[in-house]
Amino acid sequence: MEGDLVSDHYYSRKPQTESKPRHWNFTLLGHNFRFETDAGVFSKSEVDFGSRVLIDAFEAPDLEGPILDIGCGYGPIGLSIAKANERRTVHLVDVNTRAIQLAEKNAAANGIQNVRIYESDGLSAVDTANFAAIITNPPIRAGKETIFRFYDESYEKLVSKGELWVVIQKKQGAPSTFSYLEEIFGQVEVVDKARGYWIIKATKIDLTKSL
Repeated sequence: MEGDLVSDHYYSRKPQTESKPRHWNFTLLGHNFRFETDAGVFSKSEVDFGSRVLIDAFEAPDLEGPILDIGCGYGPIGLSIAKANERRTVHLVDVNTRAIQLAEKNAAANGIQNVRIYESDGLSAVDTANFAAIITNPPIRAGKETIFRFYDESYEKLVSKGELWVVIQKKQGAPSTFSYLEEIFGQVEVVDKARGYWIIKATKIDLTKSL
């Protein structure tokens, strides 16, 4: 696995960088969160701009089913959406064991119980296949092959008319992501653009059922 070969990247399974925990507050969707972050996880100093744009743009579809956050890091996307959708279960997964431990701590610290947090390389450990929505700020450094695998696996895990929400910079492959998703999903749109970031929503249209 590529992440195991590059020990100091946030998509490594077990980061080798020395642990240096830090704590800070951040407001998301009108709620104040207390986060613990650490070296070896993505955007350890604040909630990154792309994630904030995705959080603000996301609207849970009017479908039954849980929500999945792929590459959750220390949890800002999945936990803020869980806080705003308390009647749904939100799954948070990441290949990075340090990130998973932090996400668990942050869920507890912020009193969020409607979550399942567990280690997974992409969606390999995800045993649920009825998600209403899947959201991701994908690990660009993991490479296009890995990210496109996330998209393929997401399609299989969504219910009919379920939605995949992706935030990605134009210069880091937003147009190619859009084109690839058009090949898989029946409906794709750019929901928002901000400072070079695209929020892309792909809706799973089961063509066999629509014929």
